[in-house]
Amino acid sequence: MKKRDDVYAYLYGGNVYINLTNRCCNNCEFCLRNTGDGVGGSVLWLNKEPTAQEVIRAVREIMTPTAEEMVFCGYGEPTYRVDEMVEVAAFAHEIGLKTRLNTNGLGNRICGYDITDKLAGAIDTVSVSLNEASAAAYDKVCHSVYGSDAFEELKKFAASCAAKGIKTIMSVVDIIGEDAVRECEKIAESCGAKLRVRRYEKKW
Repeated sequence: MKKRDDVYAYLYGGNVYINLTNRCCNNCEFCLRNTGDGVGGSVLWLNKEPTAQEVIRAVREIMTPTAEEMVFCGYGEPTYRVDEMVEVAAFAHEIGLKTRLNTNGLGNRICGYDITDKLAGAIDTVSVSLNEASAAAYDKVCHSVYGSDAFEELKKFAASCAAKGIKTIMSVVDIIGEDAVRECEKIAESCGAKLRVRRYEKKW
């Protein structure tokens, strides 16, 4: 059987999505990784992690004039590859694309230092998956390797992004309930962020 080619960049919903890694420090119960192999027909499990130049070549191959934003998302947590992400983001700005990072907000813990200085200027919008209204509830559904510390870590990360002038969004899935959503709105506001409530999708 022919070896499947790795997908480092793909088009979805009019945006260019970047797939840098399959590594993640969380195992969220509602994650798309648990229900399928990819998004929009693109299989996103990687055989190897790409260099920044490999990603840029992949973007050039699929780029369309109507694309407006480059989104770092993929099937893993992009902040594991923060240096490559920043390099690719610089290329995105060169060709006129806005940049967005979809993240679990644990990049500082993953890398062992504050990465938000690198993100400032490189990433236009950061979307942090808040997911729940308390550390206990978060740990129950996200199963982070950082345990109960993860919830406070992601809030600190979001606040640091907002303080550096990055447009910061915190997101939750609507199935957590109205009371939890209202509490999450307060959390986002305290971090200088806006809350986005996403509709739960069982599969693509």
